[in-house]
Amino acid sequence: MEPILNVHGLQKTYGGRGTCTKALQGLDFRVFPGEFVGVMGPSGSGKTTLLNCISTIDHPTAGSILVDGSELTALKGKALSQFRREKLGFIFQDCNLLDTLTGLENIALALTIGGAEPRSVERRAREAARLLGVEEVLDKFPYQMSGGQQQRVAAARAMVTGPALILADEPTGALDSKSTGMLLGQLDKLNREEGATILLVTHDAFTASWCRRILFLRDGELYRELHRRSMDRKAFFREILSVVSELGGDSGDVL
Repeated sequence: MEPILNVHGLQKTYGGRGTCTKALQGLDFRVFPGEFVGVMGPSGSGKTTLLNCISTIDHPTAGSILVDGSELTALKGKALSQFRREKLGFIFQDCNLLDTLTGLENIALALTIGGAEPRSVERRAREAARLLGVEEVLDKFPYQMSGGQQQRVAAARAMVTGPALILADEPTGALDSKSTGMLLGQLDKLNREEGATILLVTHDAFTASWCRRILFLRDGELYRELHRRSMDRKAFFREILSVVSELGGDSGDVL
C-alpha cells in the first residue's frame, strides 16, 4: 500500500546568519490511507511548522512532501491552488466559517469553488452534514450555532470534497469538554466508517487518545512514536501521558 503522505528529510530554517532557527531537522514519516494520526510535542518542537509545510502555507528549506503521489514542493500557481482544493481538507481551531452563509452553504461552498456538478452539491453537502451529525443546523448561521456545532460544520466542509488528507490544527482548542467529545467521536466515525485519512495536531492528551498513532516531535525531529493497536482509549491515554511527562509537559500543556 502506498502512503497518502510521505515526508522525507524535511527541513525548515528561519532567519539568516547569526539568527538561524532550525524548526524542522530532517523529519521523516509516512501516513497511510485510512490512518488517524496525531502530532504532539512541546512548544518549539516544530508541530505548527510541519502542518504549515504540508498545507502549503509555508515552503520547506529542504526535503520532500508527497501527498497522494504529488510532490508539493514542485507545485506552483494554479496547480498548487487546484491541489489544495481537491486533495486537502482543513479544520482549524477557529472554524473559519463565513458568517453570512448558513451551515449548508458553508459546507457546499467547497464543492461550488471546486466546480462540482450543480445538481450534486446540495446532496453531497447534506450527506457530509449527516456524517458529522449537524443536520439540525444546516439552515442556521454560525452565530446561531454552538462552538461544537460550528466545528463539526467545519469538519463537514473539510471532508465533503473527498480529500486525500484532512489536516486538523488544534480542532478542539476552543471547545468545552462535551463539545470536544462530540467532535472527536464524529472524526473517529469518519475515519472508521468512511476511511478518511486524518492528521491532527494537538496539545491535549485526551484529544490525542482518539488517534490510532501519535508522532511526538522535539526540536524539529521525531522523538517517539506510539501505536494504539489493541489498547482501549483509556490505556492509550495513559501511554500518551507517560511520553508527555518525558517531554516535560502535562496533559494540558503540550504545545
